[in-house]
Amino acid sequence: MTGTEETPAQGSGPTFRLAYVPGATPAKWVRIWNERLRDVPLALVPVAASEVADVLRAGDADAGLVRLPVDRTYFSAIPLYTETTVVVVPKDHVVAAVEEVALADLADEIVQHPLDDVLEWDGALPGQPAFERPATTADAIELVAAGVGVLIVPQSLARLHHRRDLTYRTVTDAPGSDVALAWPEERTTDQVEDFIGIVRGRTVNSSRGRTTTPPKQEKKPAKKPAARKPAAKGTGRPKPGARGQGGKPQPGGKRGKPRKRS
Repeated sequence: MTGTEETPAQGSGPTFRLAYVPGATPAKWVRIWNERLRDVPLALVPVAASEVADVLRAGDADAGLVRLPVDRTYFSAIPLYTETTVVVVPKDHVVAAVEEVALADLADEIVQHPLDDVLEWDGALPGQPAFERPATTADAIELVAAGVGVLIVPQSLARLHHRRDLTYRTVTDAPGSDVALAWPEERTTDQVEDFIGIVRGRTVNSSRGRTTTPPKQEKKPAKKPAARKPAAKGTGRPKPGARGQGGKPQPGGKRGKPRKRS
C-alpha cells in the first residue's frame, strides 16, 4: 500500500492536498502530519506519474511526491531518495537463480518497455524490443506473467504489482529513479513549508519549514543596590575598652594600666 487516502471533514477549514505517484510511499509523513497538525486535514491524491505535473499546475494538489525530472523553471523540488531498479521475471526464469544481474545479462531477453515507463534511459533501450509496447506497467506485468519477456522497473513498482508467480532481481547498472517532493514555486504556502519540515525530519519543536523572526527581548533595568538602614542609637557594639553603666568595663574591653600608688 502506498498510503491511505484521507477524506477531510466538511467545513473543517483548510486542507493540505498531497499528490503521489504509483510506488511512492507517503504513509510515514502523513502519520507525522496528523500528529502535529490535527487542525489541518491532509488529503492524498493518487496520480499517474505522467499526469502529476499537470495536476500541480492546475492547483488540484498543493504538493506532490513525484519522480524526477520535473520542470525546475516552474517547480521547486527536494530530492528524497533514489530507488533501486530491478528486473521482473517469472519465478522459473534463469535470472531468478542469482541475486543480481547487469544489463548485458538481459541482452537476449525481450524487455517490455511500457508507455508509462518512469526510467530515464540514455541511448538504446536494453534487451530486445517487444513487438508492441504495452500501454501501462500493469499491462507489462501481465505479459511477463504470460512468459512474454521481462520488465525493468523501480523496486517499488515491482512490489506494487506483486504476483506470486513473479519475482525480481536487482539490476546493477540500470538507471535509478529519483523520488522528490515538488510544488509550484509561486505557491509556496505555509502548509507546504510545514510538510517540507516533516520530510526533512525536523523535530516537533522545529517542524515548521517557514522561518519566523523571534521577538526582540526587552532589556531589563539593572537592579539598584538596596539602601542600608542606619543603625538605631544605642544598639551598636561598644568599642574595645569602652565602659558601660557604673564605669565598669564591658566584657571583652581592654583595661588600662593601673596607676602607681604614692
